[in-house]
Amino acid sequence: MKPITKTILWLTAFSIAMGYLETAVVVYLRKIYYPEGFQFPLTPITADIAIAEFWREAATVVMLVGIGVLAGKNSLQRFAFFIYSFAIWDIFYYVFLKVLLDWPESLFTWDILFLIPIPWVGPVIAPCIVSLTMIALTLLIVCYQESGKHVYFSFLDKMLLVTGSIVVIVSFVWDYITYLSVNGANKAAWTLSSNSDMFNEISAYVPVSFNWWLFALGEAILLSQIFLLIKKSNSRSHPITSNE
Repeated sequence: MKPITKTILWLTAFSIAMGYLETAVVVYLRKIYYPEGFQFPLTPITADIAIAEFWREAATVVMLVGIGVLAGKNSLQRFAFFIYSFAIWDIFYYVFLKVLLDWPESLFTWDILFLIPIPWVGPVIAPCIVSLTMIALTLLIVCYQESGKHVYFSFLDKMLLVTGSIVVIVSFVWDYITYLSVNGANKAAWTLSSNSDMFNEISAYVPVSFNWWLFALGEAILLSQIFLLIKKSNSRSHPITSNE
């Protein structure tokens, strides 16, 4: 077995295990706060639990970054392994939720995706699509590097990745921002310095509409970067070099 294959297999196993741990925590939280099943509006969470949950999310990202840094042999590979681990973790989080709680009811069920810095919400299928995109980009990078090609991201490449990612993130917070614009900016979000319960300020918030157009635009930008990578890698007259 090639070393890179072994690395990817271990990254996959690690990320699946992390996905189960994430699911287990959510199972406990839902047992406490949503005994009748998860649904919007969100139930207020006491400040001490909210702080623990906030830092748990931050710690999860640090762990995923850490495993990418440890597994990768160069900066681009470290980035690729981070987004790969993130993607596998995210997908299997939903797989285990389905196994343990028979939730979500469908891929279009609304979920709260992230809390930092404000709530991200969207149908389950949306983060899964992003995860598949991250997996595809990772495998392309690894495949080209292993075949001896020097994969290099130009300034344009990096801007496409950053722009696409920002647009996707905005699509996840769009409905919440729309809610704030109607109900007042003073309901913005819970912070670590808040004395009140988390979600108390948005106890009436129920997602209404996911901005699919904005999400599709972000995905299109990210996919354009993947196609650009493929085009440059397969171009005989324009090989990918560190001087690009």
